Amino acid sequence: MAACRCSVVLLAVVIVGGYVVSAAEPDRAQTGKSSELLKDSADTIASQLDKNDHVEERQPETSPRTESESQWEPSEVRLDRTEPPENEDGPPDTADSSVPPKTEPERTRDEFQEELVIRPLPTGDVYSSFQFRTRWDTDFFHQGKKVSHYRLFPKSLGQVISKFSVRELHISFTQGYWRTLQWGQPFLPAPPGAELWVWFQDSVSDVDRAWKELTNVLSGIFCASLNFIDSTNTVQPSASFKPLGIGNVTEHRFLRYAVLPREIVCTENLTPWKKLLPCGSKTGIAMLLKSEKLFHTSFHSQAVHIRPVCQDGACRSTAWELRQTLSVVFDLHASGQGKREWSLFKMFSRTLTEPCPLASSSKVYVDVTDNTQGELFELNPASPSLTQAAVLGDRRNYTVYDLLNPESFGTHRSLNILLKWKSQDSGHFLRPLLHAERYVGGYGLQTGEIHTLVYNSHPFRAFPALLLETVPWYLRLYVHTLSVTSKGRENTPSYIHYQPSKDRQRPHLLEMLVQLPPNSVTKVTVQFERALLKWTEYTPDPNHGFYVGSSVLSALVPSVVAMDTNRTKDRPLFTSFFPCMEESSYFIRVYTEPLLVNLPTPDFSMPYNVICLTCTVVAVGYGSLYNLLTRSFQVEEPSGGLAKRLANAIRRLRGVPLL
Repeated sequence: MAACRCSVVLLAVVIVGGYVVSAAEPDRAQTGKSSELLKDSADTIASQLDKNDHVEERQPETSPRTESESQWEPSEVRLDRTEPPENEDGPPDTADSSVPPKTEPERTRDEFQEELVIRPLPTGDVYSSFQFRTRWDTDFFHQGKKVSHYRLFPKSLGQVISKFSVRELHISFTQGYWRTLQWGQPFLPAPPGAELWVWFQDSVSDVDRAWKELTNVLSGIFCASLNFIDSTNTVQPSASFKPLGIGNVTEHRFLRYAVLPREIVCTENLTPWKKLLPCGSKTGIAMLLKSEKLFHTSFHSQAVHIRPVCQDGACRSTAWELRQTLSVVFDLHASGQGKREWSLFKMFSRTLTEPCPLASSSKVYVDVTDNTQGELFELNPASPSLTQAAVLGDRRNYTVYDLLNPESFGTHRSLNILLKWKSQDSGHFLRPLLHAERYVGGYGLQTGEIHTLVYNSHPFRAFPALLLETVPWYLRLYVHTLSVTSKGRENTPSYIHYQPSKDRQRPHLLEMLVQLPPNSVTKVTVQFERALLKWTEYTPDPNHGFYVGSSVLSALVPSVVAMDTNRTKDRPLFTSFFPCMEESSYFIRVYTEPLLVNLPTPDFSMPYNVICLTCTVVAVGYGSLYNLLTRSFQVEEPSGGLAKRLANAIRRLRGVPLL
């Protein structure tokens, strides 16, 4: 019986051993398959660090595994999937132990472009416009999950878009006023001070609350005073500020617009703006952004624009575009550099040494429209690349320096563009077809008038213009005095929208669509009455006056040349911001000067005088009475003179009693 039991046990061991050996073959095959999957995962992680991708399914590759790639296997197993425990009591279940297809982050397409446009102005000044464009082919709202991977697009702004359901965001900080008649039209206009207008998604239920929270967040991001934006300086336009991206939303209850004309722009606003760039200000065209030089200019404006755009010509999917712009006008004569010659080093105290490594396009454009034959000025170094673009209704020629081409930097690895004038002629200057002015009329501190002058310089074409006026509540408008005249005759607006103000709650909003006759000046006049504020509502310097934001003029201006309406064509950034629907016209936005209005101001010196007089009376009267009541008096014998003191000293030495 013992021998029988031993044979049975031996037979069982042999059977189990053979079964385990046979079962080990598929396990080794499965292990090889798992190692290939892990090797694939390592490649995916390495590419994810560069691509910042989303999730898509991918089949395992069959390329051989290297020793360096195998180091990713343990961490990948722990992070992405859990190995089932081995079945010690029996063979492993091949159906349960099979590795499912691995999901990897989807490869998103994002790109970064940078441009610098330099245009010599007829006045001898130099206009420099920086354009930085970051496009991200993703959607924050329709993919059903939260976006957490950011590569080129700044995460701080991406979180703002997601948190507050922002459709479009446009913010600008400007120091100085753009002189349209002397400098022409800018590529991207902006009013003095700070301007913010936002389109929210239609899913936002409480727009006012989202607007208030958004302004506080942006105030912290850009180190600005945007937290002072409230209901007293916020309006909801009904016709102006249409969306610049795709999806033309018509419900203007999702639009908010505000301006702070007294906002001061300084270095603390420029620093966070530069940090939004993928390469910062350490390399690329952003190397030229030196604060000391940028703020020593006649005009300085920096802006951030976020909007949804189409990924392709068919517009089957949406991408997000972040455009950062910075415009400066250098007055080289006032800075002691000379008025006719300029260079990158003279303007920025720096030269270009390399492009941004993350940029797909890095170019410098110099306007040479009037110097095609080199008769007016000379560019050094010369560039053989020349391009032509339709800009603001005029066709301009530009010399292009491609920074991605190493030959642009020469042997010294430095690009310093130098312009030397050969003639005193400033060349051809296209007079702006549309510009506006505004001023305050009247006398005294009770009533006044706001005059807005709109100029149409086209010799034979009339076109409509949309005027937006925002007036603070403490200037009480008399709408019945509104008058619009052109060439001495009344010009009745075809559309008028007026929202009256409420004291300490909201400002006046006036929108009107006016037809501008050719070669004419249209004058818009409205009277107002100044309100008397509470003494706590005055600024620390009330005699300086109170600022009124700029008027906004929007119009489709007839073009001298055929505009480019092809959106799929690669164009310079400075020509592709405003959408162009017709070849015969182009969209333009013009801002007037801000107003400085004096209000009835109490004599704030009277409280100071009263305080000083009261303190003097208290100090003299009460102080004297207090001394009389609290002082103790003692009678002291008068002391002798000098002779008596000397006699007492002698007596003391002799031991004789004192006198």
